[in-house]
Amino acid sequence: MLRTIIAGVRARTARLLLSSVAIMLGVAFVTGTLVLGDGITEGMRDEFAKSARGVDLSMSTTGEGPQAETGISQATLDKVRSTPGVQGADLRTVVGAAMLTQSGKAKPATVGPLASTPELREYDLKEGRYPTSPTEAAVDVRTLATAKVSIGQQITLLDKQDGKHPFTIVGTFAQGANSMSLAGSEHFVVLPEVMSGLTDELHAYGLVAKAAPGVTQEQLVADVKKAVGEQGYTFRTGEQLTTETLAQISSRSSEMTQVLLVFALIALVVAAMVIYNTFTILVAQRTRELALMRCVGASRGQVFGSVMAEAFVMGLFASVIGLLGGLGVSALMQVVIGAVSDDNIVVRLPLAPTTVLAAFAVGVLITVVAAFLPAHKATKVAPIAALRAQLDSHEEVARTSKVRIAFALLLGLAGVGVVAFGMNLDEEQALLVTGTGTMLLLAMVVTLGPVLVGPVNRVLGVLPRALFGVPAKLASGNAGRNPKRTAATTAALMIGVTIVSLVTVVATSAKETANAEVDSRFPADYTVTSSVGSRTLPQGMAAQLAAVPEVAKVAPVAAFGVPGPADGGAYLMATTPEMIGDLVKPKATSGAITGLKSGDVAVNSRFAERSGLAVGSTLTLGADATKRDLKVVAVVEGLDASGLVTLDTLRAFKPADDGFDSIMVKLRDGVTAEAGRTAVEKVTDPSPIAVIDSAAETKAQLNTQVDQVLAFIWALIGLAVVIALFGIANTLTLSVLERTRESALLRALGLTKGQLRLMLVVESVLMAVMGAAIGLVLGIGFGGLLVKGMSSDSFPIAFAVPYGQIAVMLLAAVVAAMVAAAMPARRAGRTSVVAGMAEA
Repeated sequence: MLRTIIAGVRARTARLLLSSVAIMLGVAFVTGTLVLGDGITEGMRDEFAKSARGVDLSMSTTGEGPQAETGISQATLDKVRSTPGVQGADLRTVVGAAMLTQSGKAKPATVGPLASTPELREYDLKEGRYPTSPTEAAVDVRTLATAKVSIGQQITLLDKQDGKHPFTIVGTFAQGANSMSLAGSEHFVVLPEVMSGLTDELHAYGLVAKAAPGVTQEQLVADVKKAVGEQGYTFRTGEQLTTETLAQISSRSSEMTQVLLVFALIALVVAAMVIYNTFTILVAQRTRELALMRCVGASRGQVFGSVMAEAFVMGLFASVIGLLGGLGVSALMQVVIGAVSDDNIVVRLPLAPTTVLAAFAVGVLITVVAAFLPAHKATKVAPIAALRAQLDSHEEVARTSKVRIAFALLLGLAGVGVVAFGMNLDEEQALLVTGTGTMLLLAMVVTLGPVLVGPVNRVLGVLPRALFGVPAKLASGNAGRNPKRTAATTAALMIGVTIVSLVTVVATSAKETANAEVDSRFPADYTVTSSVGSRTLPQGMAAQLAAVPEVAKVAPVAAFGVPGPADGGAYLMATTPEMIGDLVKPKATSGAITGLKSGDVAVNSRFAERSGLAVGSTLTLGADATKRDLKVVAVVEGLDASGLVTLDTLRAFKPADDGFDSIMVKLRDGVTAEAGRTAVEKVTDPSPIAVIDSAAETKAQLNTQVDQVLAFIWALIGLAVVIALFGIANTLTLSVLERTRESALLRALGLTKGQLRLMLVVESVLMAVMGAAIGLVLGIGFGGLLVKGMSSDSFPIAFAVPYGQIAVMLLAAVVAAMVAAAMPARRAGRTSVVAGMAEA
């Protein structure tokens, strides 16, 4: 029997190799994801390790005591440095500054002090040297590239008063992952004494120390505790710091890996359906062979084992190729991530034993499980079947199974129930529960596939039959006579298209809602903001803009945080009273925002619910001398803050005039957008940090962000769609081999080669359109359910269907199906009539 199995595998090598491509792609995705996760973990470990490199002691504040507000002081650093056993110690802090670009405008910059102890530096020098004078600076390699300068040239930083501080670049460094690199801006290292000239808000978040030779980390921690006291500080040894850092890394990388594995699982499910369909066809084609094996003494178990052995060999081969392909997938993903993030990522391809085991376990297991039912069916071939003169290898046209319909009905009822339950939950829970319900409904449609094939095929076949005549009629008949096979083939594509269209509908709904929100909440023509998040706009700019003839009104807006009992405080937005309800107009669900006066507050609905507030309640905020009681006069929605107050109320908490975070500008009637912008720019251009945004620009930025996420998801789910299309091509290829005599007979009856090829192309298109059409309908419907589940009274989401993108998806399915049918159609046309008629 073993020799028979080996001979069978050799005889069907081409078919098995062709069929194994689906599993190869699935395994490659899984392997690539695992390797990517390990590579990112390894890279993050190396980068974060720089923050713990050379550290024997780490100090940080706990949130208690005076250092909670001021950070670790210079006096504390001096105490640590003078402690016996300390070789060196440095503060770790960063400040936000602004870098003046060649255009004259500023962009955010992060500045850190050069550690006096070389072993405690979180970065590696790449070129040049570190600064040795107050007018010198080193920059990270990416900043050097984005600023378009080189070593020896100058870069100017701005202080809080827009004072210019030129620095000569003397070196470049590559930094690890730390508070400075994670700030996401341009990075500079200067001498510690320079820091105070750039800002008056120095706040050291940590202190690190190097032990003298012969002093253990534990002894160093104990000595420093005695020197500075323990209250308000957390102390760690270098080993503890490293352990905690690595734990954070593993958590972050595993979250991303899990997300990618979800899409890999979808691809594997689609691949399993393709393999199941493949073995169903192969077993049907081998009816005579299997019956002859039974006639010469093979038992049912041996027949079952022969089919499963072929599946094992196919899975093993696919796992090997998929494992190698996964390395390429991981490398490609890392290159793409580097390009998108504008970062120089080192491609890492760590191949852990668990990844190898996962590749073989997934590849072999999926293939063997997918082949189980076809193999079981092979044991039911009666020996007498070998005595028939002509075997019909086609599947029997499936009659509607009561069990199938009953099971589908149960899935449908469960899905509807879960979706209905999810609609009554909050947004986060609703998304998960409603999503689970839609998956149950999708499973129902897959189960009913053979029942749906007939009616859907007849409807879709009307146009091709009218356009192409007999070939299209034959194609429609071929697609409909084996409903189980056609359903299995189209289900794979249907799943992929369903998910793609679902995500697209949700993303489109989010974009439309966001655009409408921008229009309703920001009726101003322009909004002037600071290009540096830590900096406010210059004092007096609001008054200057109000004096511009083309400007009808302005709304200066300030945002600030205040301490308080409600979850630690509140984040408030302030503007002039006359602009509340005009240019600043959140929607009031209770009370009224018009007439808001000093001491009043309109609170965000979520903040109100969390803090137990309602109209008429008192909200106490502030601390010590700035403690104030605010009267809640309205509960609002659509406010990006805990509450809205007047500027007079702001001054009660912050007497100093720090300027505004943004200024909303409304033009006079009749003033064109171009003329208005020019007039506004005359006021804003002198300030290096002032930038102008319009509602259209804000919406464009939001849409770009959503489109980037959507493109990422499309790319991930695209592999499942590719596997499904390959399944159509594979089914057609095997069907061509199966229908060799039938095709020859059609040729003998007058069907030309071109018509035979057209028949196969139309059959492929019908299957693809069938899967895509059902998938699009389901995706739109499921997308609507998810949008409904995520929507709430406080944040309603409008359901929107991207009809243009839906049409493109359907057209893409047709084109892909034509491409998939090219090789099978070419093969069918090359077989001669005589050879085909002689085929047994």
